[in-house]
Amino acid sequence: MKTNNAEMSRPTGPLAGIRVVDMTSVGMGPYATQILGDMGAEVIKVEAPAGDVFRHAEPALHPGMGATFLNLNRNKRFVMLDIKREADLAELKALIAGADVFISNVRPQSLRKLGLDYESLRESNQRLIYCGAYGYSETGPYAGMPAFDDIIQARSGLAQFQGANSAEGPQYVNTILADKVAGLTVAYTIPMALYERERSGLGQAIEVPMFETLVSFLAVEQLAGQTFIPERGPAGYPRVMSPHRKPYRTQDGYIALLPYTTAQWSRFFALSGHPELATDPRYVDPAARSANIDALYATLADIVSRRTTAQWLALLQDADIPHSEVASFESLADDPHLRATGMLFEYDHPTEGRLRAAGIPTRFSRTPGNIRSWPEALAGGNAPAPEA
Repeated sequence: MKTNNAEMSRPTGPLAGIRVVDMTSVGMGPYATQILGDMGAEVIKVEAPAGDVFRHAEPALHPGMGATFLNLNRNKRFVMLDIKREADLAELKALIAGADVFISNVRPQSLRKLGLDYESLRESNQRLIYCGAYGYSETGPYAGMPAFDDIIQARSGLAQFQGANSAEGPQYVNTILADKVAGLTVAYTIPMALYERERSGLGQAIEVPMFETLVSFLAVEQLAGQTFIPERGPAGYPRVMSPHRKPYRTQDGYIALLPYTTAQWSRFFALSGHPELATDPRYVDPAARSANIDALYATLADIVSRRTTAQWLALLQDADIPHSEVASFESLADDPHLRATGMLFEYDHPTEGRLRAAGIPTRFSRTPGNIRSWPEALAGGNAPAPEA
């Protein structure tokens, strides 16, 4: 066994004292375990000799240290094990026997062949919280099918919703949304299981399938008319599905604008020079606005187009109406709020030089999380990138 980050500074978060053996790769699992690590857990990341595939995603300064890997794997110790070798598999099982949590995104059937299924591992650790995070639940016909973010966006209906107003058809959201939603779900289910273990003294197995997780995530508003039996309309929440719901074009740019309450709409109509619209039967109350959402947003777009971005920002500044300029992500490095909160910061990495990172977004008054270590190369160097 070869390991890096053997010595880490003292954790301070609410999960201090919890040991997590992390055999995940790419986005979903590493995102979840980084959150657990930020909150004080000791996370031992187990990698095959070729390393996590995200090590090799560009851009990178050095091979095996890609930007996305750097942004998903702080606060972890790194262990290289080839579990095809009997000795390394035995070392992994020994690590799990002394852990509070084992999390993997390897397909369950592969884990069973290696004796890394929950039933086998709990024989030596009755208190183990075992989390399987993969594409589809083991209880359905899709069990074991390969899945990545794009595939789940497509199968869950997200790609259909995203492209509903485009002549080009279904589209992917421009972020690994399915991975991160499932990762957040992993990050909240594990502390729940740890809390229950304090009462029962026993561990348990948790399944977090990406497909079911994203369907649940979307159903909140997008189930819409299909919530009712018989149906009262199609799926798709009308407000967010409106073709006019997007940043509004001004005379020289764009702004985001969302009057929401009746009072906010009335103030907007008044300050924009159209007070008569506040009493328009189509817009007079929430039910009327919902029934006429396309017309309302089209009216809003027309009004916004008549002034410059600067004029709108000045007009809305003290109006208590939700609005924002449309920022580029690059510009957020100079955002005054993020600077004040320390959310985006710079640091000196031991091998990768001066870097920028996003901090911990949550605040605990008594047991705050902390950043104790940075991602490192695999001990002994990185193997060539694995085949795609």
